[in-house]
Amino acid sequence: MSRVVHFEIQADDLERAKAFYTAVFDWSFLDYGEFMDTPYWGIVTGPDDEPGINGGLLQRSAPAPSDGHGANGFVCTMGVDDYDKTEQRILDAGGHVVLPKAALTGLAWQGYYLDPEGNTFGIHQPDPAAA
Repeated sequence: MSRVVHFEIQADDLERAKAFYTAVFDWSFLDYGEFMDTPYWGIVTGPDDEPGINGGLLQRSAPAPSDGHGANGFVCTMGVDDYDKTEQRILDAGGHVVLPKAALTGLAWQGYYLDPEGNTFGIHQPDPAAA
């Protein structure tokens, strides 16, 4: 069985994408451009001793899906401690709601958003009382 070990986010404006993900999730970015011979930012999503994976941010190589057409690749979902606070951070940083907060009954709260680059992502707050 194989597990996901890395993800990539494509963006038209790399600086705007970095600012968004830093503001919303407190991610940090490392310049790996010298290794890739193209602009490429490593994404550090958290400490190495916590569950999760890191990723990369790169220039978009094809048009983003237009509004109303959904995702055209994998959709990553981030675990959060406070759904409502995180949603507000998303909106304040320029993100948009795709599918609003919904209960996964007895399990969690889940919702989907667009970043300013047009990429779909989810947030997920475990909550056994979700109904």
